[in-house]
Amino acid sequence: MEYCTYDKKDHVAYVTITRPEVMNSLHIHANLELNEVFDDFANDDDMWVAVLTGQGDRAFSAGNDLKYTAEMSRLPADQRPQVGFPSGGFGGLTSRFDLHKPLIARVNGFALGGGFELALACDIIVAADHAEFGLPEPRRGLIAGALGVHRLPRQAPLKAAMGYMLTGRHMPAQRAYELGLVNEVVPAAELDNVVQSWVNDIVRCAPLSVRATKEAAMDGLDFGLEQAAKRPYAWEMRRRRSEDAVEGPRAFAEKREPNWTGR
Repeated sequence: MEYCTYDKKDHVAYVTITRPEVMNSLHIHANLELNEVFDDFANDDDMWVAVLTGQGDRAFSAGNDLKYTAEMSRLPADQRPQVGFPSGGFGGLTSRFDLHKPLIARVNGFALGGGFELALACDIIVAADHAEFGLPEPRRGLIAGALGVHRLPRQAPLKAAMGYMLTGRHMPAQRAYELGLVNEVVPAAELDNVVQSWVNDIVRCAPLSVRATKEAAMDGLDFGLEQAAKRPYAWEMRRRRSEDAVEGPRAFAEKREPNWTGR
């Protein structure tokens, strides 16, 4: 890996963007590399949860590498890198709608533009108290096209979301917490321990139950309550037939910790 690290340990994938010299912003090559990482995470049944962060203590990710974009725009068309945007979206993640494993954003600083969009694509956000969020794209003649313009109004009150999107203002971590966008805000020195506590609690659960829960919750949002209740969910069907569905009640009755296998 050239632009990120990807470590697997105890059913957890730790993904760190390693471009601190540009505030962990992403160019097309970093996007493609992260797309490969999240492809691998999605396809590895032994990986139950992922943690995404940026290297250093200054930035989670400042989004699109605009300096790189500007440099490439000055080149003749036939000299520009001929690579497409990854199928998984910005950072290989923002357009990945079929990933039902939980994702945790460890926000250690600025999460701006595409960086905020990456965090919004995660299920849980834990932020250092000095972190800031924002979608400043209109200040650059752009829009938050990696689904920030859609996710933020769905995850925060509409007027608050519009206020930040139409002005490009930054949102302090505490304000993001007040709006329900962030699960916890902690001192930077405590960030790793708090993130790990979320990881531990997720891994303590049956992995198929977690995936079935995420699938039903996220897919069901597009329907009324009665329709959502009647829809079939693939991971729930798999969970019902699994060994873990037997193991959970048995472990409870035997007063012991369950031994989850994901099968």
